[in-house]
Amino acid sequence: MNTFDELKIKDDILRSIKDLGFTTPFPIQAQAIPELLQGNDVIGQAHTGTGKTATFGIPMLQNIIHGGGIQGLVIAPTRELAMQITEEIKKIGKYTKIKVVTVYGGQGIGIQLDALRRKPEIVVATPGRLIDHLDNGSIRTNDIKHVVLDEADVMLDMGFIEDIEYVLQKVPGNRITSLWSATMPPEILRLADKYLNNPKNILIDSDDLSGEGIDQAFLVIKDREKHKYLTDFINQNRGQVIVFCSTKIRTRNVARDLTKSKYKVVAIEGDMSQNKREYSMMKFRKNQADILVATDVAARGIDVPRVGLVVNYDVPNQDMVYFHRIGRTARAGAKGKAITLVSYSSIADWKFIKKQIKSDLTDLNKTMGVEVHIPDPLKRDVGRRIAQPMRSGYGRRPSYGGRSRPSYGGGGRSSYGGGGRSSYGGGGHSRDGPARDQYKRRGSARSSYGRQNRDSKKKW
Repeated sequence: MNTFDELKIKDDILRSIKDLGFTTPFPIQAQAIPELLQGNDVIGQAHTGTGKTATFGIPMLQNIIHGGGIQGLVIAPTRELAMQITEEIKKIGKYTKIKVVTVYGGQGIGIQLDALRRKPEIVVATPGRLIDHLDNGSIRTNDIKHVVLDEADVMLDMGFIEDIEYVLQKVPGNRITSLWSATMPPEILRLADKYLNNPKNILIDSDDLSGEGIDQAFLVIKDREKHKYLTDFINQNRGQVIVFCSTKIRTRNVARDLTKSKYKVVAIEGDMSQNKREYSMMKFRKNQADILVATDVAARGIDVPRVGLVVNYDVPNQDMVYFHRIGRTARAGAKGKAITLVSYSSIADWKFIKKQIKSDLTDLNKTMGVEVHIPDPLKRDVGRRIAQPMRSGYGRRPSYGGRSRPSYGGGGRSSYGGGGRSSYGGGGHSRDGPARDQYKRRGSARSSYGRQNRDSKKKW
């Protein structure tokens, strides 16, 4: 397939696609869009930056009837990703009359209720807040024709599988369902087998963890030297920069130090209010800030074409997190750079990640002449850690924001002004516990259908 014209989509959608500068579909689009237009369920696996949102957004917009109620439902793990999906669908459907609304934890419920009263046709939601609206009747599922599960592997890691099951039991059975995931662990495949109807499997570069189009490099240095080298790399870069840190405190400190060095900096981390996070992303997307410093809360929710450099200020604790981080550059076929700053204490973790990288990797210690002097006690510790490398599989839940599991800002249970999960009129409980435990505690908040079926559902 050479052009979008061959997809036989509506003129108003085709017009917006051309306005966005797209003429030739990406491989995932060329294969999946025709299947979805024909009404088939789809399981799609592709690495980041390959046009997934347009892949499920175009068929959804094509088949939705203006004024026909909520007909499209997209579920995403984080608020940043949900907002990004909403903006992309709005761009694709700007010449249609289709309305798109985002609902997520951390935003005032009144804002969302007002938006829902305007009768949107598509809702993009995080699992926790979506279930709140379903339980309280502000979102009805009777007319839903399309359901999209985006970043399903992340929702698995965050403990949302039972939440997703609860939602899928409430939508009509004759829907079109598509599931998108960078990896396909057994739990995701079982979910697809249970809730998708004879899905078409579309695997594009499913084994490609190379970071195509990204010039990857690493530098082993002392932790206290990182700021100096970071500023050097920023000064050599053309375009915007994203710096990923392992913890919230680390993020604040790096952002503060860069601000002192007279850079235009914004930050995103889990403890920030939703308004501050949205303001930071707005400034970065509008090119009013040159550098974004973030925890992994933003690793899957940033799509800014001008990002030319990603710096891993800290080595991530899982190989897939590394690839999602560096995937923020080289978007949609562009080129970009990714540099990982490896402190002496993180050498073992980095050696494990290096084994998963299939493309060329530049050793900046050699090219820059930076010597490595690891203290003897640390050498012994590194040796022990290499003998027992970290686990990269999805059998355990990774700590996406560092060594402890963060709130992820919106995917989990949140009150309507932030904080713990609550009903419309009552108190809440902590969102720090596993989502499945919170799911079991909902009790009276669930419909009788959910209560009757919960114990009989297959445990994940």
